[in-house]
Amino acid sequence: MNVIPNIDENRRRLLIYLLGTGVFATVPGCASGPRIQRLMPMPEEMPEDKSIFQIMGEVTVNGMAASLETRVNPGDVLETDEKGETVFVFGKDAFLMRANSRMQMPGAQTPSRGYALERGKALSVFASRATEIRTPTAVIAIRGTGVYVESEPELSYVCTCYGTTDIAAADDPTVTRTVVAQHHDEPVYVLADRNRANRIAPAPFKNHDDQELLLIETLVGRSTPYVVPKGIKRTRGRYL
Repeated sequence: MNVIPNIDENRRRLLIYLLGTGVFATVPGCASGPRIQRLMPMPEEMPEDKSIFQIMGEVTVNGMAASLETRVNPGDVLETDEKGETVFVFGKDAFLMRANSRMQMPGAQTPSRGYALERGKALSVFASRATEIRTPTAVIAIRGTGVYVESEPELSYVCTCYGTTDIAAADDPTVTRTVVAQHHDEPVYVLADRNRANRIAPAPFKNHDDQELLLIETLVGRSTPYVVPKGIKRTRGRYL
């Protein structure tokens, strides 16, 4: 995705958003709130020797507690506990991984295969190349787009935030839908039940927003393909 002419306006609104959420006011070690680690005062493109922008709660990489110095490498497994969230970069892709989630990054020999979200919720933005996301019930083939995914045992939720995705049932590649979206146009559920006539069904927009997309795009030197609007309706009760 190309950096758009309105990036300065987008970054201004991102700063206002982050100030409004209190992310800069958190005191490390405060007993009354979740543990938050910070890497830099204002989001910008991550240095090549850094992976993790922010951690809240407990986050592990390959079973070991993660910190802002932890590198995310091919094949790594990231997990968050019930209060854990993290924002990180892997190559030219960026992710916001929510609580109670488990994600495996692609191996060194399969860099184009994207990641597996075994459970939980993740917002992702990808560089312009063919890749995919896998859950127990869905395979999402993408090229340079923003995608929000929730993975549960009986269904997956997929919102193509912008760009094009080819969505298929994991156990039946003939069950497919192509989504071309400019702004969260066609969220869907992908159902595990093989007896359902419509296994890829319409779904509501939920649990993510444009400010979060702008944040993670900024970390890989890009922006959203639209100016993030003022006063957008948010669907989460709290934010990083």
